[in-house]
Amino acid sequence: MSTKTLISIIESPAHPQFSALYQNKGLTETKVSSVRKAISIFKKQPVDYIVAEFFYAYSTNYSGVHKSNLDVLLVSLKKYSPKTKVIAIVMKKEQQYIDVLDHLDYPLHGVLVQRVNPELMLALL
Repeated sequence: MSTKTLISIIESPAHPQFSALYQNKGLTETKVSSVRKAISIFKKQPVDYIVAEFFYAYSTNYSGVHKSNLDVLLVSLKKYSPKTKVIAIVMKKEQQYIDVLDHLDYPLHGVLVQRVNPELMLALL
């Protein structure tokens, strides 16, 4: 039986620290600080789960066609790791914008609102 893998993309201090929960579930966690670093990992080897915060693009921080920080991640997953389950963590005030990801045709496995209840995370794993 192979070990299941999980990438935590930690882009802010608000990202929940569930390393012990992941370990108890038998997952091997890799922590990265950017979507770009996560993509470089799953280009080499597909992963089972990705946990990432969702940030809506209010301004021009993201290139013209991107509506969030997860756009490039989801497009890349379609090509390199299409079976990866993505769990998005969203701040309550940005929850209304999560639907902008629908146009990317890569379904999210789950969306959890901050402050994430560990039991809800466990249910998605």
